[in-house]
Amino acid sequence: METKRQLQVGELIKRNFSVVLQQEGRNIYGDQALVTVTSVRMSSDLGLAKIYLSVFNTDNKQAPILQLQEEQVRLRQALAYRIKRHVRRIPNIDFYEDETLDEMYHLNAVFDKLRQEKQMGGDQEE
Repeated sequence: METKRQLQVGELIKRNFSVVLQQEGRNIYGDQALVTVTSVRMSSDLGLAKIYLSVFNTDNKQAPILQLQEEQVRLRQALAYRIKRHVRRIPNIDFYEDETLDEMYHLNAVFDKLRQEKQMGGDQEE
């Protein structure tokens, strides 16, 4: 369970890193991929921010995340410039792919297929 301060700092980083991605993202991974920040999890000592990203409009979803990892120092500096008045020390950042939406679309497709085959429980014809 995250503390109130972890949640506050996580939300602060989420909002500000989203702006950093809007400004710097095109220079890093190009115009094709659309990368959004879905959540940020802070370590208990607030020294590490795990940033979860959703990647759209590309087949290779891992490529933009790897490119962001290569530019991690520059992105951390841009984030530090935005949040330096709100935190004592700037956390290290790590990037992770958030697969929640992909899983949701997959499950919806499975449920639609089951409905078409009339194998869903509780779907009785009246």
